[in-house]
Amino acid sequence: MQAKLLGAVGALLATAFLAGPAAAADKTKIDFWFGNSGDIAKRVQEQCDRFNQSQADYEVVCTSQGSYDASLQNTIAAFRAGKQPTIAQVSDAGTLDIMLSGAFYPANKLMADMGYTVDWKDYFSGIANYYATSKGEMYSFPFNSSTALLYWNKDAFAKIGKDHAPATWQEAGEDFKALKDAGYACPLAFDISNNEVWQYVEQFEAVNGEAIATKKNGFEGLDAELTFNKNPLLVSYIKDLKSWYDNKLAVIKNKAVGQTFVEAFAAGDCQVILTSVGDHGNIGRTAKQGMNWGVSMLPTYGTTRHSSYVGGASLWVLQGHSDAEYKAAAAFFNFIAKPEEALTWSTVTGYIPVRNSGFEYLKKQGFYDKAPYAGRELAIQSLTASPADDTAPHGIRLGGLLQVRTEIANGLQAIFVNNADVQASLDGAADRGNQLLRRFQQTYKNVQLP
Repeated sequence: MQAKLLGAVGALLATAFLAGPAAAADKTKIDFWFGNSGDIAKRVQEQCDRFNQSQADYEVVCTSQGSYDASLQNTIAAFRAGKQPTIAQVSDAGTLDIMLSGAFYPANKLMADMGYTVDWKDYFSGIANYYATSKGEMYSFPFNSSTALLYWNKDAFAKIGKDHAPATWQEAGEDFKALKDAGYACPLAFDISNNEVWQYVEQFEAVNGEAIATKKNGFEGLDAELTFNKNPLLVSYIKDLKSWYDNKLAVIKNKAVGQTFVEAFAAGDCQVILTSVGDHGNIGRTAKQGMNWGVSMLPTYGTTRHSSYVGGASLWVLQGHSDAEYKAAAAFFNFIAKPEEALTWSTVTGYIPVRNSGFEYLKKQGFYDKAPYAGRELAIQSLTASPADDTAPHGIRLGGLLQVRTEIANGLQAIFVNNADVQASLDGAADRGNQLLRRFQQTYKNVQLP
């Protein structure tokens, strides 16, 4: 059912443009629906409150939908009822779905129409390229941008004679064994749910300069096909991960076992994890007292390092609203783009500035010079690791990517839970994922990517 809902997002959104809610007499109110939950949801609400308190003309009503999936599905349902929000947060994985729907007001056009001058080149290219057309036109506003980093317990590594995190996965395997021999029950904590596989497949392929699909990961056409299963590096990596798991050097941690891998790391129970830089703030607040920890860029497989992919989500302005509501939306975007706001946002979340000017402002303020913020600049370095002439893909633009991730997760779970053959399971995941891509392609038959 979920796949059908998301696969039909274009048709639903493109045909359901109805007027938004009437503006209040004194203030123009707009709805902003987002998918973040937990601690991040609180930080989004705080940002909305800061905007509302900064001026008297507009009020943005920010409502968490509980998850990225729920946010997109609820937005679809709202269009059916003619009650769509003015602003909707869509995860990186849902970018192509809404981009082809035509149900949005392009970001660059909105700001120009509302009288704002925006230096779109100020956005980091690795972030902007994910949400822009082939002509460089920004269709949405990068918001909670992130990438994956390796988190490591410096105290545990000191006990095995190491003062740095592993730079390659070969080195990581040696470190995990040394940590196990030193008495640590959980050298590496990981999860293979559909919400977490992006770190172990997509980001692995990214930093090693490989694609997960043809057509430069879908940027060059809807007829792209998944090929991650044919990459010898990835297959070897998954086999290594399975070997570490079998030898208890790696432990699956998630809510089902009572402790997520992030919680396990913060508690000092597990010594290495891969997760978003967006978790940096939460780990800093919840880490075991006195625990000495840090972050590093993701290990490679001994190859030249390439840029990692941006994760997180962007903000899309939806059609069917009044000029007054669009003015309110533009004012909100102008507010969150301020360097001072970038500092506050990065301080309380761990997410990175999306603009060069914001990053430079943070550096001038000494933001990255000391704990608990030191190390977050590595996310920027990771996103910009490749030279300008790098021919490797700079992101992923596949329709129904959320469902593709579910099929990859199903393949990995067969490997780790049912002891299935690695190659056969990856092949099956790619086959099922390609079926999803062909259905998406059929939905947008003869449509050219913007």
